[in-house]
Amino acid sequence: MSMREFVDHWAASSSNGDSDGSLLYLKDWHFVKEYPGYVAYTTPTFFADDWLNMYLDSHPIHRDSDIANHTNEINCADYRFVYMGPKGTWTPLHADVFRSYSWSANVCGRKLWLFLPPSQSHFVFDRNLRSSVYNINDDVSEKRFPEFNNTKWLECTQEQNEIIFVPSGWYHQVHNLEDTISINHNWFNGYNLHWVWNLLHEDYKVAKDYIEDIRDICDDFEGLCQRNLAANTGMNFYDFFVFITRFALANIVELYHIQNPKDTDFISAETANHFVYNLMSIRDVASKMVSTEAFNTENICNISEQNRSAFSDIIKILEEESFRRLLVALSKAYNYIDRGQKDCLKMKDSSQKGCLSVTCLKPDCNVVGDIISFMREIHGPMDLVTLIDSALSDR
Repeated sequence: MSMREFVDHWAASSSNGDSDGSLLYLKDWHFVKEYPGYVAYTTPTFFADDWLNMYLDSHPIHRDSDIANHTNEINCADYRFVYMGPKGTWTPLHADVFRSYSWSANVCGRKLWLFLPPSQSHFVFDRNLRSSVYNINDDVSEKRFPEFNNTKWLECTQEQNEIIFVPSGWYHQVHNLEDTISINHNWFNGYNLHWVWNLLHEDYKVAKDYIEDIRDICDDFEGLCQRNLAANTGMNFYDFFVFITRFALANIVELYHIQNPKDTDFISAETANHFVYNLMSIRDVASKMVSTEAFNTENICNISEQNRSAFSDIIKILEEESFRRLLVALSKAYNYIDRGQKDCLKMKDSSQKGCLSVTCLKPDCNVVGDIISFMREIHGPMDLVTLIDSALSDR
C-alpha cells in the first residue's frame, strides 16, 4: 500500500479503537535512500564506523547477474530504516541480519525490549536447530522447543529520544507500548566482522546439505550453493570477499598516510590503531576463507567475471569511482569519530590523480604505486592475507 493509505489506516484504527487484529506496522522503510536530500538526522558518533552502509552507498551487494536483480537491489539498497506503528504492534523474536550490530532511536513513543544473550540462543531453537520461537509470549511447545524454559531474558523500556544498541548475536523481541516512530540501522565493521563470516559459513553448510544429493549431476554445484546462500542470507562468499577486499584496500590507503605524516592532514594515534585493527580483523576472516570449497582451484576458475573483476585487479579497483567514494566515506567517518566534526572535510575533485583520502595533502600521492609494489592482483583469500601482511610489515 502507499504511505498515505498506511497513515489513513493508522488514523482510522486509532479513532475507532480497533483491536490488535487490524494494526499494521511499517518496517524497513529505506527512508534515507529514498529521500537523500532531506537529512532528517545525523548518525551518532558511536555508530559512525558503519562499513555496511558505507559500502552500499557506492557498491551493489551482489555482482552476479543471476543474483542481482531489480527486486534484490531495492531490498538491500541500504540498512538504514524507519519503523512506524501504533500501540500494540511488535517485532517477533530474531537476531539481526548478517548478525550485525543495530541501533534503534525512538523519535516518539515507547518500546519494550526483551533480550537473550548469545550464550543462550540455542535455547530458542528446536531439536534440529532449524526453527526458532516466533513469539516468546505464546504458549511455547516444550516438545518442539525442549530448552526454551531455560532462557533468562533481559528486559528494558525505551523512552522517547533514547537509543538502544543491540550487540551482534543477541536475540530480541520488541513491542510498541505507544504509537511509535523509530530510526533503525544495521551495521558491522572490524569489531564484529567475524560474526558475519561465522553466519555465512553456518548458513552455507545448511544450504549445501539441502542439495548435496544432486552434486554429481550438477555442472556447477558450488555456484548453486552460493546462489542459494545469497537468496537465504542476503550475501554469499563471493559478495563478502569483494566487500572485505575493498575495505582492506581502503584501510591500507589510510594507513599509508600515517606512514607518511607530511602527506596528511591530521590523524590521531587512536585512529591509526583503528586502521591496523581493521586490517587484522579482515586478515583473520580471510585466513578462515582460504580452506573453503568456494575458493579451491576448480571453483576459483568458475567464479563469474563480475565477481572476479571486482576483487582481482588492484589498479583497476583503486581507479574506480565507486571505490573512491568508499574511501572518502571511510576517511570522513574516522575523521568524524576522531574530531567530532561531521562536515569538516569536503570530497575532493574526482578527477584528481593519486588517492582520494580526505586527509591527503599531496596532489601526486603515490599510494597506488606503494600498494602495487606489494601485489598487483588478488586471486583469492590467501593473496588478501599476504597483501595485508605486507602492508602491516611495511608500517
